[in-house]
Amino acid sequence: MADFATLRRRMVDHQIRPSAVTDPDVIQTMLAVPRHVFVAEDEIPFAYAERELLMSAKAPERRMLTPINLARLIQALPLGPEANTMVVGCGSGCSAAVLAHLSSSVVAVEEDPALLAQARECLAEVAAANVTLEEGKLVDGWSAEAPYDAILVEGAIEASPDALISQLKPGGMLAAIQRSERISRAMIWERVGDSAANWPQFEAWATLLPGFDREAAFVF
Repeated sequence: MADFATLRRRMVDHQIRPSAVTDPDVIQTMLAVPRHVFVAEDEIPFAYAERELLMSAKAPERRMLTPINLARLIQALPLGPEANTMVVGCGSGCSAAVLAHLSSSVVAVEEDPALLAQARECLAEVAAANVTLEEGKLVDGWSAEAPYDAILVEGAIEASPDALISQLKPGGMLAAIQRSERISRAMIWERVGDSAANWPQFEAWATLLPGFDREAAFVF
């Protein structure tokens, strides 16, 4: 039987720490959350490898963020015991489980019914009682519980996440991997009044989330 605690320690020591993740709370959380619970059965042997993972055979187009990308995105967010956070595209619930350790409350939004059912089971298994699952279009977020201190987008986007930014508190931040024609990189948006500032973090890649693709330009 696999020693998952040892595999998590190796993931942290050989992947996450060398990738500029220094926040002790993030490190301890990555050591605590059992990623193997949230992946498809065939992916369990690779649960702690630095790769995107299939979460369910019923949602073959969706993938979990790699450990490094997840840890670095979360480290960039303003979290803490009073933080109200949202995960957009929570999938099977792994990122929500991580944020549950680092926030007061987490709203986890998912539009795929199979992944939503899986997330409900997985989050119950890891006793993430401060996570509330909501079914809805990912691009819409969940305004009923806004405003949020922090929003994590669990996947890549191409279009600007304007609807999500509008659900942040002033000074709140959103973290996502944004893909363009030439580059894919992690980005942070900060709510500033009625607008937002944004700046790049690091080069990164993730599977595109539904609804966040760039509108095709009209060509004669």
